Amino acid sequence: MRGLLDQGEDPDPRFTLANERTFLSWTRTALALIAAGVALEAFGLPALGEGERRAITTLLLLLGAALAVGAFRRWLNTERAMRNKRSIPAPILVPILSFGVAIVAVAVAVMVLVR
Repeated sequence: MRGLLDQGEDPDPRFTLANERTFLSWTRTALALIAAGVALEAFGLPALGEGERRAITTLLLLLGAALAVGAFRRWLNTERAMRNKRSIPAPILVPILSFGVAIVAVAVAVMVLVR
């Protein structure tokens, strides 16, 4: 963090706090995906076989982990941009989350309906 604080100027604290709230929102979503994966593995769905359940659980856990890492990168890149008076970068997390959740939802739907 030392390198981050050494560059540019301090932005308005409201913007820094808004960036932090956004980070916490992404982190909360990552935790929800991880919790869903753990719950699916712990309780299981009778409509899913063991291999199918493990595949969906793995997808949820990986998506949650990717989102957690992405949330930190987004926070850091946004904070750097604000400190250096540059445009805020586009969020790469949005398509990752959207497509990831859609893939999991379609996979579960197909597995449940096929049985």
